[in-house]
Amino acid sequence: MSDQRQDSVEHIGDIEHTGATGHAGDIERAGDIERAWGAVVATARRTAADGLVVGTSGNVSARVGGTVLVTPSGVPYDRLRPEDLVGVDLEGNQVLGELAPTSELPLHLAVYRNTAAAAVVHTHAVHATAVSTLVAEVPPIHYAAALLGGPVRVATYARYGTEELAANMLTALRDRTGCLLGNHGTVTYGATLDEAYDRTAQLEWLCRLWLAASAVPGRSPALLTPDQLSDVGEALKGYGQPD
Repeated sequence: MSDQRQDSVEHIGDIEHTGATGHAGDIERAGDIERAWGAVVATARRTAADGLVVGTSGNVSARVGGTVLVTPSGVPYDRLRPEDLVGVDLEGNQVLGELAPTSELPLHLAVYRNTAAAAVVHTHAVHATAVSTLVAEVPPIHYAAALLGGPVRVATYARYGTEELAANMLTALRDRTGCLLGNHGTVTYGATLDEAYDRTAQLEWLCRLWLAASAVPGRSPALLTPDQLSDVGEALKGYGQPD
């Protein structure tokens, strides 16, 4: 472990043990990081429980200030513990934890550097991945597409873990909160992990719906027009309970 990583880990440990005697700002930040890591682990386990990933595929992250907490590489989600926390800065330098971060770190960091995201979810969802091999854009078969900013694009294939994949993803994410990765899976982001996860689930459902409708022999699904999707987008601005 580098001196910087060791100092960071010891610093977080010191904060957790000093309680009221520590600096209030440091204590608050340690609590934020602890809560965010718990949410990252819970969301990662949810992707597995809901069949959106297999084994150690996919990854989840959350941003706390200038620190990105991300699932580690090659560790089954049901084995993750509080002490397995992994954190990097926005340049990718590891500042928390001893486990290596996910191999898809460039993808996560690209989202944080270029959007206001506070959470990112990447999966290998079956139906979405299948659709990524068939089209350049998910056909707008349902107004759920508006939840992601409009018709969902497919990023051109590049090998996992590369800067090329991250760049292709950013192109597909332009004015969107989710995209497909060609022959690979999904990426969504949000202001919270719950929001990012919900967008992933909606995207997988949308792809499954299109595959089911388009499989009917001799029939083609009716698709929504850009104006119809725009109308839904406006309506969604007032959706839900008032703040």
